[in-house]
Amino acid sequence: MKTNRQACVDYARGIAIILVLYRHVFEGIKYAGISIEHYMPVEYANIMFYSFRMPLFFIVSGFFVAKSLQKRGLGNFIGTKARTIIYPYFIWGFIQITLQLIFSSYVNADKEQMHYIYLLYSPRQVGQFWYLYALFNVAVLYVLVKTVLKIPVWINAGIGLLMYLISAYIFQHNFNVWFLSDILHYYLFFAIGDAVSGFINNPKNEHYLKSPKILLLALFPFLALQAWYLYLNLQHPMPHYDYVEYYLPFLFLLIALVGCSFVILLSNQLEKQDSLKWLRVLGEHSLYIYVAHVVVMAGLRIFLMHVLHVNNLPVLLISGIVSGLIIPVWIYKLAKKANMEWLFALKEKSFKK
Repeated sequence: MKTNRQACVDYARGIAIILVLYRHVFEGIKYAGISIEHYMPVEYANIMFYSFRMPLFFIVSGFFVAKSLQKRGLGNFIGTKARTIIYPYFIWGFIQITLQLIFSSYVNADKEQMHYIYLLYSPRQVGQFWYLYALFNVAVLYVLVKTVLKIPVWINAGIGLLMYLISAYIFQHNFNVWFLSDILHYYLFFAIGDAVSGFINNPKNEHYLKSPKILLLALFPFLALQAWYLYLNLQHPMPHYDYVEYYLPFLFLLIALVGCSFVILLSNQLEKQDSLKWLRVLGEHSLYIYVAHVVVMAGLRIFLMHVLHVNNLPVLLISGIVSGLIIPVWIYKLAKKANMEWLFALKEKSFKK
């Protein structure tokens, strides 16, 4: 049976995965040549959602570190991450690159055979899969520092802050350190997740986490900071609107943490009300959605645009998000029934062999 903590995290992951698909579908539509001139609010939402969704994934992953290490030990912890994170990274990275090469005349991505090699050291060039590569490396590095070097959690967070600032410096000076930049950038958020997990998991704090008044109070700074984030990025246009994140790193950290806090409070409230259960289901399947959604949404977009000649942005956006959420879950369930779960993760026994 799932614990309350896990239910809350599933809700948070459900929210985060929807925001991930929103951006990926919308960016795919833009790169396909569809004008967004009359849909600027959709673009503004795309910019604002970018401020906290990936930090949220790393923070909620950090919630489980202490209990997972206590239950499994260091070796099994790393083995589990290898089976469930880095393995599907390579499987689905290979699948996506292969399909992009086969259908190169129709897809937006400009891929070549070298991208198979990029899976090993430059995951940002492979698309959305960088997150899995970063999460695996951050988790392994963090637990090694925590257990082998015996570094306390808040000192670990301090180390993460230094790494975070280094990542901003690297970005500003256009240094290419490949996958190391994501480790430097997101280690802090993983450490914060571990640091606050004691508070999150303590039943005595439920009345704070599930308080509608605290959620309402958190709404105002959340909206204000999102508006400020949007304004500053629009004033300093850059590819992907990275200005605040890398040129104002302390402000971005504040915006990201307030955004993550609001989503966690909202997730606790949804759990308390036992509402929007479908959102929790999406959170439970967020990994499977993450690895497969680009293939699904790109296939649907190509069909709608080139076969049915649909060029309406809202239709493409909504259909892409819905299909990208639902179809990967169906694929996973079909794979499970067909005894093909190896498409998404290795079984523990298989890994030990």
